[in-house]
Amino acid sequence: MPLTATKNFPLIAAIDLGSNSFHMVLAKTHEREIRILDRIGEKVQLAAGLNEALDLEEEAIERGLECLRRFAQLITDLPKGAVRIVGTSTLRIAHNRQHFIDRAKEILGHDIDVISGREEARLIYLGISHTLASIDDKRLALDIGGGSTELIIGQHFESQYRGSLQMGCVSYSQRFFKDLIISPARYAQAYTAARLELMEIEQTLKRIGWKEAVGASGTIKSIAQACFAAGFGQGEINQPGIAYLKQQLLKLKHIDQVDFPGVKPERASIFPAGLAIVEAIFDALNLDQVQAADGALREGVLYDLLGRHQHEDVRERSINALMQRSHVDVEQALRVENKALEVLQQLAEPWQLTDDWHKEMLSWAARVHEVGLDIAHYHYHKHGAYLVEHSDLAGFSRQEQQRIALLVRGHRRNIPLQLFNQCGNDSHALLYLCVILRLAILLYRIRGSQEVPELRLQATEDALEILFPACWLEENPLTAADFHKEAQWLTRINFKLSLGEYFC
Repeated sequence: MPLTATKNFPLIAAIDLGSNSFHMVLAKTHEREIRILDRIGEKVQLAAGLNEALDLEEEAIERGLECLRRFAQLITDLPKGAVRIVGTSTLRIAHNRQHFIDRAKEILGHDIDVISGREEARLIYLGISHTLASIDDKRLALDIGGGSTELIIGQHFESQYRGSLQMGCVSYSQRFFKDLIISPARYAQAYTAARLELMEIEQTLKRIGWKEAVGASGTIKSIAQACFAAGFGQGEINQPGIAYLKQQLLKLKHIDQVDFPGVKPERASIFPAGLAIVEAIFDALNLDQVQAADGALREGVLYDLLGRHQHEDVRERSINALMQRSHVDVEQALRVENKALEVLQQLAEPWQLTDDWHKEMLSWAARVHEVGLDIAHYHYHKHGAYLVEHSDLAGFSRQEQQRIALLVRGHRRNIPLQLFNQCGNDSHALLYLCVILRLAILLYRIRGSQEVPELRLQATEDALEILFPACWLEENPLTAADFHKEAQWLTRINFKLSLGEYFC
């Protein structure tokens, strides 16, 4: 069941912070449908601002922030939850991404999620599938971005295989055409590099199979339009069109000479790299043609956002699947979850834990806190944290998985304060959630056989007093010992836990 009540936002927006371009889509919602009201896209080339140390240079950061200042006007009045902003390949690898994210959040007023390559692939397929007629057979979908390329096989609205490769039109332009010189040797290098990347997944894709191939993104559309303008096909990319464009491209000596009908001037500089990647994909997968689709990542983000609020949050399915794979004791997990949420309700105001994400993180962490037991009991909280952070959990951003993993890591024994302190403005909230989770787990150490009493809680910023019914702790000495030991663990993070009694 969804953690929060159904929400009906009349307007929702999605922003895609891509490696080549930033895009925003504003839409009106009606029941389970969306109607696009506005689209904005600007070429930012964030990936071109990555230096050798994988830090974003200030010039690229400023280009991105200037773009977002313009985007901000359209979403300034939208409430939290009505806007989702996702960062992709460049923000995944940039060491100083948090510096950019903090400044961007200040401008936009909404959180920014950095998503994994596989999550990007899932959302791309969701966006594509909502703009195409439904078929019963499998589809291959591909999207060539500025820093990564996603290849997905799916059926209807569900992706069955999601692959993300580190090759993109901007990163390959920087790598193989940095000085703007075009030559057969440089094109061949780009093509070979793409073929080597594809070797990682091409056999898997062929084994699964597909009926038709579709593509999204500016690179796909640009090459499709160039093929059509040259007289090849009806708007799709095909083998003869690729061969012709390659032949014409290699007659040129410099990027500034790229001027193909159908190719926008702002895409000319990344056209050679994009064509090399497309040719490599066609050859690796024995494709005859790829149809260009209108939907892409940002549309997928919109539909995923709509699902979270109105009918299905894919994150719930991901958590349940992880629990099943890890043979979690579901009854115990739900007992801990219910008690943790009950405690949160009492402490939400004094500890300022009133945002939706506080409840979500606590709930999910409670359900998966024992996944590490599937590996070993020794240090199972550490095993569990690793599984949560590094599993392919559809619907979750990297930050969300890291938050849940941190709660799992800290649910027993020593709390890794230094890791919590790395969470910036959210560190205090996450520490409070960790304390709540630990208390709920202690109450159910005796699995299912012990009736847990009603607790009365009195909290300050760095202290919590728990009042048990009179004589209950005396009658339950193991639990009393656990809580006294817990008080010692919490002193290590300068937090005071005290116990008392109340009379019914």
